[in-house]
Amino acid sequence: MSERFYISTPIYYVNDVPHIGHTYTTIAADTMARYQRMCGKDTYFLTGTDEHGQKIEQAAQKRGMSPLQLADEVVQRYHKLWSLIGITNNDFIRTTEPRHKKIVQQVFQKLQAAGDIYAGDYEGWYCTPCEAFWTESQLGEGGLCPDCGRPTARMKEPTYFFRMSKYQDQLLAHIEANPNFIMPESRKNEIVSFIKEGLRDLSVSRTSFSWGVEVPNDPKHVIYVWIDALTNYISALGYDARIEPAGYVDDSLFKKYWPADFHLVGKDIVRFHTVYWPTMLMALGLPLPKHVFAHGWWTVEGQKMSKSLGNVVNPFQMIDTFGVDVVRYFLLREVTFGLDGDFSYKALIHRTNGDLANDLGNLVTRSLGMIGRYFDGIVPPADFCEQADEDIQALIIHTANEYHKYFAELAFNKVLASVWALVSALNKYIDEMQPWALAKDESKRNRLGMVLYTVADGLRAISNFIAPFMPDSAKKLRAQLGMSTEIAFADAVELANVNELKAGSKLGEVVALFPRLDEKEIMAKIQAEAAPVADKAAKDEKPQIAFDDFAKVNLVAGFVEDAERVPKSDKLLKLTVNDGKAKRIIVSGIAATYAPEDLKGKTLAFVENLKPVKLMGIQSNGMVLSATDAAGKHNLLFLPDGVPAGTIIK
Repeated sequence: MSERFYISTPIYYVNDVPHIGHTYTTIAADTMARYQRMCGKDTYFLTGTDEHGQKIEQAAQKRGMSPLQLADEVVQRYHKLWSLIGITNNDFIRTTEPRHKKIVQQVFQKLQAAGDIYAGDYEGWYCTPCEAFWTESQLGEGGLCPDCGRPTARMKEPTYFFRMSKYQDQLLAHIEANPNFIMPESRKNEIVSFIKEGLRDLSVSRTSFSWGVEVPNDPKHVIYVWIDALTNYISALGYDARIEPAGYVDDSLFKKYWPADFHLVGKDIVRFHTVYWPTMLMALGLPLPKHVFAHGWWTVEGQKMSKSLGNVVNPFQMIDTFGVDVVRYFLLREVTFGLDGDFSYKALIHRTNGDLANDLGNLVTRSLGMIGRYFDGIVPPADFCEQADEDIQALIIHTANEYHKYFAELAFNKVLASVWALVSALNKYIDEMQPWALAKDESKRNRLGMVLYTVADGLRAISNFIAPFMPDSAKKLRAQLGMSTEIAFADAVELANVNELKAGSKLGEVVALFPRLDEKEIMAKIQAEAAPVADKAAKDEKPQIAFDDFAKVNLVAGFVEDAERVPKSDKLLKLTVNDGKAKRIIVSGIAATYAPEDLKGKTLAFVENLKPVKLMGIQSNGMVLSATDAAGKHNLLFLPDGVPAGTIIK
């Protein structure tokens, strides 16, 4: 029986279209899965989507559709993109699927029956975008969410808790005994510090929204994201919590592949995968994943990606402009996997023209072109081996050893750097051996054949090495070498073999693997595509004003005594606000984000001296202040309860 290997991406939240971050993680996982299959391992690769929660419910309401309709629409974009870039996942799990929801409820019941889930009330500061509760001490300056920096709201609701604190010592002991459980090292240090501060029991249900998996026997609650989303890694494998103690039948995928070898995640969700998820698995009596690897984020030319800045990198456009394999190569070559990276189109163009067109592409065309010219396209025999040839053969073996070493560390850029060292060595070998000069002397024909065979066999090895990263280019290279385009190995050792290319075989048609890119032409195309977004962002900019102009605006604290929906409007709320002197009515377009009960008894910042205006027949006297994100979600400026109504804000 062959060795097993299981790798996963996080399941992506369907509140947004797929972007470069999703693409990066999924390409990395696909490259690792392809490598493991190439090494003969029975490999299972899982990805999918997280489709429940308050944000999806609110976004769907805003667009006048059901949450499932919204999820279906976004999921199709993921399927289209993954097909376009050649993702070889074995399964795509959706948290709205019956197979998943059934397992989530089973897991909840099993934890509840063991006493690890109990009912209670939760009161704390809640961040809707992060869907997370925070204590007073955890909040950032001004009561902001410590993760995303946005305003939080005080909330109290009944909930079910998971006894996460019970497993603190066991989790620390596991991390100490398995130093590569959390990768890279910097992430492990962060998590260990977090755990040592003291784990609290975790709220795992909600009553404030209904879009989710119902808590068994208590339908007022929905099971929250920590259990719902994280369970996907075992629900996709058919885990059955009713079967004691192992949770599988003999022929199940769960028995075959669990525990996972790698969960690949972004650094923003590493805590959920290295604290919440492992403690749940401990409570279920299941083995933990072998490794959780948290990679960094991409910025764009030093700036965070933002729709308002017009610098969001669209993976569909990027692939259309540069091609699938170029994008795959660049994302994994440019940055150390685990660190943050900065994206620029110029860097992508330079990497394409340098590494791919000049180094590898030129090596292929000139060496195979000479076999065509001097040997009629027939691979010459490997005779008269000299030290220089043996050095190339030794380098192929050395490259294979580094290849496996760096793949085990998920050091994709080091893998590629090692392969390109071989590319450079072959280019140098051609320059030093000068086959064009050997061809002029008939007595040196055997030596000429050996030189060209050595390069061609090196290209055969390179086709193997690049296959997980650039599968289509690997096939094209093998076709030019006159080989089968399929790469299948029973054992990883075969990657280090030399002199495998069959002498006497006929080369295929020699064509450029990576045509050079015209930087000016490409940049003009990209800027033209980005112009409409940039123009909109420019129109949103406001002119500078003098302080005297700003001083005309009276910003004060207002206490919301009452709030209600405006009849026949999905967007408007009618607020009765005490401004410290009198009560006033303010009509605000925040109903898609906030319910009336969210605001009663809260203190908000508002503009006191705004000229009155009628909205839906109601005169509004003022305007509450809100930060509105790119998706149209409002984040009101809540003030601490101790701030008196009428307090001037400067």
